[in-house]
Amino acid sequence: MSFSSDTKREMCQKLSTRKSLQYSELYAMLLLGKEFTSRSIIFKTENEDTFSHFIFLLDRLFKAKCEVIAPQKGESGRNRTYTVTVLSPEKCRKIFEHYGHEDRDVNLRVNRANIDDEEEQRAFIRGAFLACGSVTNPEKAYHLEFAVSHRNLCMDICRLIHEIQDCQISAKMLSRGGTYIAYLKDSEQITDLLTYMGAVVASMNVMGTKALKQVRNTANRRANSEIANLQKTASAAANQIRAIKKLRKSGKYNLLPEELKTVAQLRYEYPELTLRELGAKLDPPISRSGVNHRLEKIIHLAEEA
Repeated sequence: MSFSSDTKREMCQKLSTRKSLQYSELYAMLLLGKEFTSRSIIFKTENEDTFSHFIFLLDRLFKAKCEVIAPQKGESGRNRTYTVTVLSPEKCRKIFEHYGHEDRDVNLRVNRANIDDEEEQRAFIRGAFLACGSVTNPEKAYHLEFAVSHRNLCMDICRLIHEIQDCQISAKMLSRGGTYIAYLKDSEQITDLLTYMGAVVASMNVMGTKALKQVRNTANRRANSEIANLQKTASAAANQIRAIKKLRKSGKYNLLPEELKTVAQLRYEYPELTLRELGAKLDPPISRSGVNHRLEKIIHLAEEA
């Protein structure tokens, strides 16, 4: 099961108690199904839970007899499609007119008369997601979308999402292969919308994955920073040791002041230690900047030599 399928299963398990909410949810599924006219109603989905939920609502609210085509056992991917067709043209017209649509409508839009309050708006958006929505596994990316066949209908979906109270969710829109996509890429907006639609577990999974990613990223940044510091320390130590060897070769090492010679000897013996660790080995100990100052003097003398 994909993350998107698990999300839809969670939504389908929570049936709205108010009949008006069931009508709103079914309305979205009809609008965003394969075909919705006064003569023909066809709904297609690759999700078994959505398929069962659609049939349940259609039977409960309209007692519509349907022809059902389910995928054969073993079929997968695009071939695994469930198709529901309302058989009676008279029933199609009744359902179409129930939602306030007429044959003279040029193209389908969301009839806002079917969405009287915030709860009906919530039910409609949930039904829209079940019909044409998907959400990417947060381990891979943050992406939630509605794939809609008509531009104006897609704009209506974006508008309804934007109007959700107590949430600042703004869906963007693009065209992809003749289909219009309303999408979100912000993780917080995705979790807010999933929670709003009733997919609380899916929302928590997105939040948990995001938190885990942040911990991993912080750990990686720290590790990279430590590696960079080690590389910087190793490079500096190698430069200091080259200077010490140069002074020894030129015979000027023994002419160094005792304080420089002591630091030079420690660096030569402990090339892996940091400046602070070298300073702690001196008697009396000196600061990191003190050790650095003496080693810079040694490098300068080596350059002169």
